Amino acid sequence: MKKALICGAGGFLGSHLAKRLKKEGFWVRGVDIKKPEYSKSAADDFQLLDLRIRKNCTKALTVDGGFDQVYQLAADRGGAGYMVSGECDMMENNVLINVYMISEAVKLSKKPKYFFSSSVCVYKDMQPGDGVITEEQVYPAFPENEYGWEKLYTERMLLAFSRKFGMPARIARFHTTYGPESNWEGGREKAADALCRKVAMAKDGGEIEVWGDGKAVRVFTYVDDLIEGIRKLVESEIGEPTNIGSSQRVSVAELAETVIKVSGKKLGIKYVEGAVGVHGRNFSSARINSTGWSTKFTLEEGIKIHYPWVRSQVEKKYGVTK
Repeated sequence: MKKALICGAGGFLGSHLAKRLKKEGFWVRGVDIKKPEYSKSAADDFQLLDLRIRKNCTKALTVDGGFDQVYQLAADRGGAGYMVSGECDMMENNVLINVYMISEAVKLSKKPKYFFSSSVCVYKDMQPGDGVITEEQVYPAFPENEYGWEKLYTERMLLAFSRKFGMPARIARFHTTYGPESNWEGGREKAADALCRKVAMAKDGGEIEVWGDGKAVRVFTYVDDLIEGIRKLVESEIGEPTNIGSSQRVSVAELAETVIKVSGKKLGIKYVEGAVGVHGRNFSSARINSTGWSTKFTLEEGIKIHYPWVRSQVEKKYGVTK
């Protein structure tokens, strides 16, 4: 039986990944500073550990027979607003986790295949309509925020340690991902989560507020598609950073309109000043597509699953809106 370690197993993506690996027959250890909020972890062994402390990384990596695969998803992250207010915490916390995890993993006698969850935040700001750029065109580097700089540094560190110590590396640059069990409130939620919450809380005939002018272009990937992409990448021979995200590009206005349509409510949209992030995203998916991966969910199909889940959380906490 293959063994896998998931760092960040108490979070949104880690929880979904644990379920997927268990279905594939892996023995799974999950590690996080918190347990999953919405469901019991599928991991065989779940340990509460702060990976900003080196000895805890050593403990997480220690198992009889060694791990075959390590998935490093643990990170301090959030939506556009948190990218500004939390930039110092993100840079400090994430660098500590990744430096300790990588440097401890390469000491193992059995070198695991090591997966790192990077982000398209490593790229420069783009404008809607800009041409497609590939993974290599991240250089000359100019990430739009400090979270992106930390991710790019960690990519380089992992690749350097991989070359020196012979530990296979897999790096995915994620687009915004949404789906059940994600953060839907509290300041760390992403755009799809926040808009689902706002629509769920709005009274029929009212309106919702959207940051910016709605023209920024994004890629929103449903969680099942992302998890499939992770597995395809890890099992492939691709050792270079790889974009994973839907080929469907939509404006923030289109996202808001899609959520409203799925809700069945009649709502207006009021655009207000707020953190917007980059203006556009247009990255090549050719590398991950070479594994046979492609998305199965359109934005509307994914929102038809995600919105009812967010609405159920809103109703549990705040009551039913009409």
